[in-house]
Amino acid sequence: MHQYLFFIGDFPIRAYGLVLSLSIMLGTGVAYFLARQDGRWHEHIIDMGIYCGLAGILGARLWDVFFFDWGYYHNHLSEILNVWQGGMAIQGGLVFGAAAGIIYAIRHNIDVWALADIICPGVILGQGLGRCANLLNGDAFGAPTGSSFGIVYPDTTLAFQTYGRQPLWPAEVWEGQLDFVIFALLLIYRVSVAHKRGQVFMLYIMLYSVARFFLEYLRGDYNELVFGLFKSAQMTSVVSFSAAALIFIYLQYTGSYDSRETEMCGDKSENSD
Repeated sequence: MHQYLFFIGDFPIRAYGLVLSLSIMLGTGVAYFLARQDGRWHEHIIDMGIYCGLAGILGARLWDVFFFDWGYYHNHLSEILNVWQGGMAIQGGLVFGAAAGIIYAIRHNIDVWALADIICPGVILGQGLGRCANLLNGDAFGAPTGSSFGIVYPDTTLAFQTYGRQPLWPAEVWEGQLDFVIFALLLIYRVSVAHKRGQVFMLYIMLYSVARFFLEYLRGDYNELVFGLFKSAQMTSVVSFSAAALIFIYLQYTGSYDSRETEMCGDKSENSD
């Protein structure tokens, strides 16, 4: 585990930033491939990847600052944008990134639901790779396992500063692995099940929300409870899952089939509305 790969003069090249950048590029690349395979809007994917990636980084940082670490940052306002210190909340990144994507799609007369279905596997793949960045940086870490099992972080990391040499649950590792599972499930669902526009994206939100909700019980980087019930990320997961499930059901009864997606499933009996 190396936080610093090398230095250019006094400027450090951090593993966190490099892997995070790669996750955005590879996620965008997969989205481009899927859009090109679909035959629609692939010429917009690179631009969207840049805008959504930048918006996602800003959103992830601000979400972490204001929802998880405001107790520290309200006394250190000059450090709010120091993303290299760690502290990025993926849920904030998704909210801001999705908002940027919706604005871009509307401005270019792109079907938001259909595009979201196409690119969401690339998004969850990028999330999974992003958790590798957290592991290398020693943030988004787990709570002590109370046994010899677990990750012991180097003394330069926030995890070590918080728990010392106690073995910690590999929460970020398991989340990354579950993200890859979700990536595969979305691809399978997209090509094997006839669905209404927007349902693949809603399934993505539901699957990730379930995974994140339960993994939060293993996280050790923050422990504050909202209303004495759940951590803030768990509350976000509950709200996100509930909203996505309702929209999924609503689309099932009132939405329209995407003709190209339906053909990919081998069911050509349905016509798009």
